[in-house]
Amino acid sequence: MKSRREFLKDSLLTSAGITLSAMGLPASSYARIMGANDRVNVGLVGFSDRARQTLLPCFFSNHKELNFDMIAVSDIWSRRREEGKAFLQQKAGHEIKACVNNDELYKMKDLDAVMVATADFQHAYHTIEAVGNKMDVYCEKPFAETMDDARKALKAVKDSGKIFQVGTQRRSGDSYHAANNFIKEGKFGPITMVEMTWNVNQPGRWRRPALVKEIRQEDTDWTRFLAGRPKDNWDPRKYLEYRLFWPYSSGIFGQWMTHQIDTVHWFTGLQHPRSAVANGGIYMWKDGRVNADTITAVFDYGPQNDPTSGFQVSYSSRFSNSSGGTKEMYYSNGGTIDIDKNKITPAGGLTEREAQEMGLHANLLPEMTLATNETKIATSANMGGDPLTNAHVRNWMQCVRDRKPANAPIEAAYSHSIALIMANAAYRTGLKATFDEKTQEVMVGGKPFIM
Repeated sequence: MKSRREFLKDSLLTSAGITLSAMGLPASSYARIMGANDRVNVGLVGFSDRARQTLLPCFFSNHKELNFDMIAVSDIWSRRREEGKAFLQQKAGHEIKACVNNDELYKMKDLDAVMVATADFQHAYHTIEAVGNKMDVYCEKPFAETMDDARKALKAVKDSGKIFQVGTQRRSGDSYHAANNFIKEGKFGPITMVEMTWNVNQPGRWRRPALVKEIRQEDTDWTRFLAGRPKDNWDPRKYLEYRLFWPYSSGIFGQWMTHQIDTVHWFTGLQHPRSAVANGGIYMWKDGRVNADTITAVFDYGPQNDPTSGFQVSYSSRFSNSSGGTKEMYYSNGGTIDIDKNKITPAGGLTEREAQEMGLHANLLPEMTLATNETKIATSANMGGDPLTNAHVRNWMQCVRDRKPANAPIEAAYSHSIALIMANAAYRTGLKATFDEKTQEVMVGGKPFIM
């Protein structure tokens, strides 16, 4: 693979009258040489299903226009590494370097940025590695499953000055931007309640039984996979079905709740809940998992210095029945924002007559569409290159070009991590979780929650 310096040299040779054909290079090389010094070279960290099915299609739908290229893939499992190389070579139309680990990846002098699509608990760890090697980063969510990981990664990214985007793609959706603006402009009135659900009936979600039978420990690097987690014996299920097992994932909270709770932080400017309680269990899929298949969390949000004001957020999710689907409902005394239906309505709000009888001011909401381009959320395991993620990946690419903050910066990643850790701590201990601003620790029973 040519280095950026070599590409520039070839361009100079061509301008000096030395043609590509005279050098024995095919005409297709022109495409890679033109503008090579301005090209952003990207490496993929983890050839996961998410990367293959969604992130890469989004990347390749924008890479030519924005002059990005994918030049390498790093994966510690030999099978995924070779599959990633073959997939990327077909998409990119040129040779791809397959790296056995990130140490090898970051030896590449031409690398500018990475997309991280590894296991949930590895995201913060791999972000620290990446910015420490002067990479801009697009990182899948959840960002961090422990406060120690979250704090270290927050500091690493802020100290690096690199462009960072976390994969909470609602922040790049038109409906969500419209809702954010409507609330921020004071038109909605004070939020009194938020209801969020994410219901599916997908027995195979997060299961990889065929691959579990095929993977061998000698074909991967189990020690590197643990990425700072406590020493553990080789377990192919924890490697491939990590979302079912704590401390490798908080499951539903990390995978799904982070998307929806992130909008609460965005719309209100609040950085985290004041408290969280949670309950749930494994009620349907008794397949050896330790993370719940059905769960509910209730949060209290509001100013830290004013406990008399605020609102409640309820989040519930189940694997066993899809009735109700996904729901994101914001309520005020004047009406409702239904983001799933792309609507603002006066539904449930106080009427003008009721307000007059009580001597109150009625904040009557109009019935209106949030955004012309409606935001639809996909709940299938294979989302494809969906419009929301495509817009989010493109935003990151454009921000890498412009050196401007992305839609979901490191502060957003840190905030959703606090909320998910609070919910996870409440569920696993049965206690109310709070957050200590001074120590930046999630607290349960007067002690920090540590795995």
